[in-house]
Amino acid sequence: MFVDQVTITAKAGHGGNGAVSFHREKFVQNGGPDGGDGGRGGDVVLLAESNMHTLLDFRYRGKYEAEAGQPGSSRFCNGKSGAPLIIKVPVGTVVREAATGRLCADMFAHGQRKVLMHGGRGGWGNSHFANAVRQAPNFAKPGQKCEPRDFVLELKSIADVGLVGYPNVGKSTILSVATSARPKIANYHFTTLTPNLGIVRQDETDFVMADIPGLVEGAHAGVGLGHAFLRHVERTRLLVHVLDISGSEGRDPLQDFDRINDELAQYASLADRPQIVAANKMDLLPDAEINLARLRALLGDTGIDVYPVSAATRKGLKELLRGITAKLAEIPFTEAFPEEEEAVMSEEQAPFTVSRRDNGNFVVAGSRMERLLDSVNFGDVDSLNWFHRTLRRTGVIDALRHTGAKEGDTVEIGDMEFDFVE
Repeated sequence: MFVDQVTITAKAGHGGNGAVSFHREKFVQNGGPDGGDGGRGGDVVLLAESNMHTLLDFRYRGKYEAEAGQPGSSRFCNGKSGAPLIIKVPVGTVVREAATGRLCADMFAHGQRKVLMHGGRGGWGNSHFANAVRQAPNFAKPGQKCEPRDFVLELKSIADVGLVGYPNVGKSTILSVATSARPKIANYHFTTLTPNLGIVRQDETDFVMADIPGLVEGAHAGVGLGHAFLRHVERTRLLVHVLDISGSEGRDPLQDFDRINDELAQYASLADRPQIVAANKMDLLPDAEINLARLRALLGDTGIDVYPVSAATRKGLKELLRGITAKLAEIPFTEAFPEEEEAVMSEEQAPFTVSRRDNGNFVVAGSRMERLLDSVNFGDVDSLNWFHRTLRRTGVIDALRHTGAKEGDTVEIGDMEFDFVE
């Protein structure tokens, strides 16, 4: 089964917690803090693999989670960092964040790596919080937590040449004759249900040719197979517009040409892509000769070359391939889609909210506040003082005062309740 679009859920590894520990040794009284830092959580890493040709594997596994970092321990021993999680994807896969549509990665080349999600930072051990005044800190910092996020993986075939046109005009036959690819060929519409790729060698030049499943009028809006497979045309440097020049399907080939170009124009500006025309089924005379003359008259001033061919008898295919090779020499190579950088926010920049309950209590909420609570040892005076200073430094005290909190009011953060102190 060919699958070219899936949604997955990925989560980087949590950072390990810092340790609270004090040096303990015979004949050593009141040893100082020696808690180690937590290990860093594992990254989620994408790896482009040329041996993969579909996203089918992701249909059976939709959740990916990297290994968490280990907590720190005594004697300044830092925790082990989590191993990165490698996710292999086919070359040509574009990854977007489901919530925002941000383009996170374009896996354009074999072996390319991209860190999709960074693992959480490890928390500091209590040795980091010692100073001349606070010589025995009884608290440490927890590791950074990572939230799961959804990503849309979309496969866009990487080919130099794309064969486009109505169903049953001979695209698969041309591909099978020009390359070693063996697509399914039959005399009915939509025989080809997936993009097929083959390598063409012509005049000591190699290029990749793709047979794109048949387009119909309204393809950009989801009619037929076009909506699902127009994405595979986006990367092609040159379009070969295959026409049934004999009109054997009862359609006018000139109208077919206009309709397919209209569909391309409404999907990612593909109308501006260089193209040539392969006027196929020239062996079906006399209509083929008449329509060929009409087509050349229509395209006379456009600069679009027309090559009469018969894929069934292989007549004219050598000239077509030479024309493709000459045209490709004038067209620059396709580049990867530009990635959009993610706005990175520090813990102290993370948003929080302050609200008031009907009973008069004030509530401070946000993941930032939850991480702060995990850092506090509420049985230690120094830790409580550090907690209060952090609330003041990060603007929580000012936000509570602005909301109407007064000395002695009850403030809720997570499961804890405190008296508001200026």
